[in-house]
Amino acid sequence: MRSGEVARRSGVNVETLRFYEREGLLPEPPRRESGYRKYPPETVELIRFIKRAQELGFSLREVQELLSVRNAPRAKSGPVRRLLAAKVVEIERKIQDLQVLKQVLDELLGRCDGRRSASSCPLIRSLCRED
Repeated sequence: MRSGEVARRSGVNVETLRFYEREGLLPEPPRRESGYRKYPPETVELIRFIKRAQELGFSLREVQELLSVRNAPRAKSGPVRRLLAAKVVEIERKIQDLQVLKQVLDELLGRCDGRRSASSCPLIRSLCRED
């Protein structure tokens, strides 16, 4: 398959395809005599794997680790479990940070009646503070 077809079938653009190659997530495909890349059919499945992992919050470095395990014929799932557990902890930390942020915003919202001048708005005033 040519680059455009692989990109279309996998739901990415050609630039993303090239980026994945440069980052080592996709093996560089052989070239035809014309110089065009000739991708094997499994490239589409591989790109879908990468995209699904990214949708779950995995970084490209983490995706590379997952691919290494996936591509090792006798690999155990221990490294995947450790990576997954670390991702859950990271997500829990982000949730806590977002909850704190929401509390601050809720408090500011409660103090903003929308009728005062902008200069006396609690949010504007808090953003202008030096601390």
